[in-house]
Amino acid sequence: MSHHPTNLDHLFLTRRQMLARCGMGMGALALNGIPELVAEAADSEVALNPLSPRPSQYPGKAKHVIHLFMNGGASHLDTFDPKPELTKLHGEKLPKMLRTERPTGAAWKSPFKFSRHGECGLEVSDLFPHVGSMADDLCVIRSMHADVPNHEPSLLLMNCGDGRLVRPAMGSWVTYGLGSENQNLPGFVAMCPGGFPIQETQNWQAAFLPGAFQGTYVDTNETDPRKLVEHIERRGMRDRTQRSQLDLLREMNEQHLKDRQNDARLEARLQSFELAYRMQMEATDAFDISQEPEEIRKMYGKGTQARQMLITRRLIERGVRFVQVWHGAGQPWDNHDDLEKNHKKLAGECDQPIAALLKDLKMRGLLEETLVIWGGEFGRTPTVEMPKPGANEGRINGRDHNHYGFTMWLAGGGVKGGYTHGSTDPFGFQAEDKPVHVHDLHATILHLLGFDHEKLTYRYSGRDFRLTDVHGKVVRELLA
Repeated sequence: MSHHPTNLDHLFLTRRQMLARCGMGMGALALNGIPELVAEAADSEVALNPLSPRPSQYPGKAKHVIHLFMNGGASHLDTFDPKPELTKLHGEKLPKMLRTERPTGAAWKSPFKFSRHGECGLEVSDLFPHVGSMADDLCVIRSMHADVPNHEPSLLLMNCGDGRLVRPAMGSWVTYGLGSENQNLPGFVAMCPGGFPIQETQNWQAAFLPGAFQGTYVDTNETDPRKLVEHIERRGMRDRTQRSQLDLLREMNEQHLKDRQNDARLEARLQSFELAYRMQMEATDAFDISQEPEEIRKMYGKGTQARQMLITRRLIERGVRFVQVWHGAGQPWDNHDDLEKNHKKLAGECDQPIAALLKDLKMRGLLEETLVIWGGEFGRTPTVEMPKPGANEGRINGRDHNHYGFTMWLAGGGVKGGYTHGSTDPFGFQAEDKPVHVHDLHATILHLLGFDHEKLTYRYSGRDFRLTDVHGKVVRELLA
């Protein structure tokens, strides 16, 4: 399949506005129709169904992506990037000071202890002992950097490849390139308990790509599988009755289709009604963790994070292409005050579930083909944040935003396990050795999925767009 389709934007405008701007549920997505992807030299199956599975540009090791988003900006200095020099200079002025978004003061050592894990000896803080037990499967990047220290543009940069302009989300690009392995579920699911993160549905927008590639939002605060997805149930109608209505509608539409010389675009619309029906059969099943054996549920633990990690595995094994898992609404990891207390609480909620997800994927033979990504939109400063009206409580026990250097880790999907890449300076302020920009991360992710990031493009408004824009290089040291 060509990944340089003819742009028929005028065909998608109204539907895309509804879906990309509103973050509708799966049932609504299907019932409002799935826009067709009309590509140069595309086969008829792809033209009829944009989410049909299709090969990558070359063999890729990863087939699925899980993005674990610690929104708000988890502190790398308190999780996966220990700094003995910072401990030595605790309470003193650092010799290297960079401009921060808010006033910061003296060096502030981590209140958490670090210990080595696995054969690789990866140093992990006591916030993540369970994740640390999977050290030999982790590929840790300690030299990430972004563009600005603000949440909004940094979230969009991490998710969409641009902090300012409207661009498709990474999950949208992935499903555009690969389609989905399950036609009864969306190719791209975004889970966030309790509401939306900062920038809301823009984080999983399809933008100018056809609306079929839009992320579908799920509020994992809901425990009833029937309530997790809006509009998935057709109330007041039995399944048999609905099936009969759809069959009658199908007959009428097929005749209508014949009269119009089997128009592929019309056929795509007809298929969307069937998809809506099929999702009613499978969606609630995919989200029902009560079907899991007790020992599996016990492995993940209790609480919202455990539930959404287990749901994530169930979606992946059912063929969903891209699953994004947010920690919670807003920016929970944005700890300008009480960092020790808040980071401990947040890590306690997700440490065991994340490790369980990795173990579970590995046990089922899914980790090799599933790329897991962990991190936030940036890190935190090695200096303590000073009081500022409207910014914090003035307790002087938190860290400000830091885009100069932070940590992310990958697992599975063809990356090098038990490997640590790059470093920040001795105090953790700035990426120093082997820096990796967000664009480089995106280029590497697409490479693992079997795409040249410079060639996975979409023509819009007279220009060939891509996830990495005009930037990015594959970080080959991360590859197994």
